[in-house]
Amino acid sequence: MKKETILVIEDDKFFRDLVSKKLEKEGFNALTAKDSNEAFKVLEVERPTLIILDLVLPGLDGFEILSMIKKDNKINGIPVIILSNLGQEDEVDKAKSLGAVDFMVKVNFTPDEIVAKVKEVLRKQYL
Repeated sequence: MKKETILVIEDDKFFRDLVSKKLEKEGFNALTAKDSNEAFKVLEVERPTLIILDLVLPGLDGFEILSMIKKDNKINGIPVIILSNLGQEDEVDKAKSLGAVDFMVKVNFTPDEIVAKVKEVLRKQYL
């Protein structure tokens, strides 16, 4: 069975490594990017099953990246989970209106809970 590929777009190296290692331990193929440039380079050659996206990034922010993903017919079907330190209601609403399937505030979730959310979203996608 093919491994599901998850792209983690996160500028904090420690957190990016933590999440990607946890995903790999759970049987996923984890790709990482620290900013929009790296993210779109990955998306040119890979089609991840799901994207975990931070909002506060150098260069383009997560909202801009999400908007670009959703406007691109080749990748707009990939579910995107926002994982950010931001979490005000207007930020959550904006992310969801741009097409995010879920919004998680980093401090409220452990890596195990993040992986559980990924699995939950993937199950919903393929039902």
